[in-house]
Amino acid sequence: MPQPISGPQNRIATIAKLKAQTFDIVVIGGGVTGLGVALDAASRGLSVALVEREDLASGTSSKSSKLIHGGLRYLQQGEVRLVYEALHERQRLKHNAPHLVQTLPFMIPILKRDGVVSKKIARALGSAMWMYDLTGGWRIGKFHRRLKADKAFSHLPTMQRERLGSAYVYYDAMADDARICVSLARTAISHGAVISNYISVDKILHDDNGITRGVQVTTSDAQTFEVQARIVINAAGVWSDEVLTTDLGFDPDSIRPAKGVHLTVPWKKVRNDIAVVIPVPGDKRSLFLVPWISNFDGTYQYTYIGTTDTDYQGSINDPQCTSTDIDYVLKALNAAVTTDITRDDITAVWSGLRPLVKSVSGEKISSRTADLSRRHKVATTKSGMITVTGGKLTTYRKMAEDAVDQALSSLDKKARCRTKGLPFIGASSKSVKNKDARDQHLFSRFGSEAKIVTDLIKQDASLGEQLIPGLPYLRAEAIFAVTHEMAKTLDDILSRRTRSRIINRRATVANARNVAELVAPLLGWSEQEIANQVLAFANSCSLEDEASVTV
Repeated sequence: MPQPISGPQNRIATIAKLKAQTFDIVVIGGGVTGLGVALDAASRGLSVALVEREDLASGTSSKSSKLIHGGLRYLQQGEVRLVYEALHERQRLKHNAPHLVQTLPFMIPILKRDGVVSKKIARALGSAMWMYDLTGGWRIGKFHRRLKADKAFSHLPTMQRERLGSAYVYYDAMADDARICVSLARTAISHGAVISNYISVDKILHDDNGITRGVQVTTSDAQTFEVQARIVINAAGVWSDEVLTTDLGFDPDSIRPAKGVHLTVPWKKVRNDIAVVIPVPGDKRSLFLVPWISNFDGTYQYTYIGTTDTDYQGSINDPQCTSTDIDYVLKALNAAVTTDITRDDITAVWSGLRPLVKSVSGEKISSRTADLSRRHKVATTKSGMITVTGGKLTTYRKMAEDAVDQALSSLDKKARCRTKGLPFIGASSKSVKNKDARDQHLFSRFGSEAKIVTDLIKQDASLGEQLIPGLPYLRAEAIFAVTHEMAKTLDDILSRRTRSRIINRRATVANARNVAELVAPLLGWSEQEIANQVLAFANSCSLEDEASVTV
């Protein structure tokens, strides 16, 4: 077993640094935006701390559609600048993390009405495709194209062939959102940032003049202390208003959460070899069908479908996938394919909340969350706390840059942003075509650091076995999650360091104890703690199972 470098001993050292130092910036929130802020600030030479009350990416940033895209539908809303910015950021992320971001073709079928393809619809869609390419879609290296019906059918052979008139294909990208976050955290740490998960913020600290001077925090083992900082940046996503309330003394009610729900089903029930955009019957929205590579032979094993985009009024700490959500997605899916997919076919569900800003530059609140802008907002309170919210996964880097620019202004410092071309840890674009499927899998997750994982397997061949039978993750990856990626719980490993939980929940729960026993020596877990971890993971999965009954 390797010596832990991000396990219990490292956490003790991290907490000691948080207690002892006075930082330029303390960031609240370990999602993609907060981690982006930490990397941006640290790479500019600022001293940075980041605290997250749960795990890295445990909120919205592990529950997105995993698409790195411009947002074709935002063009229809007149958000040309937003799309241009997002497509620019898409390309930067592909350059900075080429091992994590993969180009993905998307097909939009054009369906017949009364046996005829509407020329008006086809022209309008073609115009939108050209506008998307010219706005920045071309940067990915491919332009859109129109497909004849037979070719389109070959990409989704489960749909009704007689309804299909033709289709358009355009190109965007996808990435494992949680891996983006973990990689951001580790890259920020390599630039000097002090980052810790499982530390909650109790309150914002102010000096005698009412200016922020840091935060009071409590660790998961009940240590309470102050983190001193000149600037506090609130990047808590849907929890931003909670943080603002501790600073302002009242709830600013600035966030409108929108719930997004996804279902995972066996690929054989859909059989799409590219992403497909399907309409929701009786609605103006669309859903994505995204194939997921989960076999070592390179074939697809699962497809996920999402996302819904509905106003949310419940607890932001536990947004559950409801029976209504599942019916909504299944209705759209079964209107597009002929295989009669039911709840029994669902292998996993996940739901998350997007932190939509109620107003940006004086915009009125829309009655539909789907119509609200995905633009971001950076604001400073009278006490000097900076809040950055809104936006989306693809534009996290620009959000972070804007927030750090504001922090530098408050600090009366100047430092050029470096993240436009800053590689992530492990970044590599070297080809692995001559390697076996296992090596390709590891490269797509760890890049140049895949060698560390393969070295573990050389030391212990059993670590080359599957972590969860039927899924591609290896036992060595769970070890790496603890020793290198700040994983501290069983859920961290099964939900975010690997994505086992959102691919096949039944199989993951069934094998949870084996995983807990594997990492227990590294985390110092007793037999009782192993049982506690397994029970906590199973219980959290059971809550999500209630809506879908059989998942």
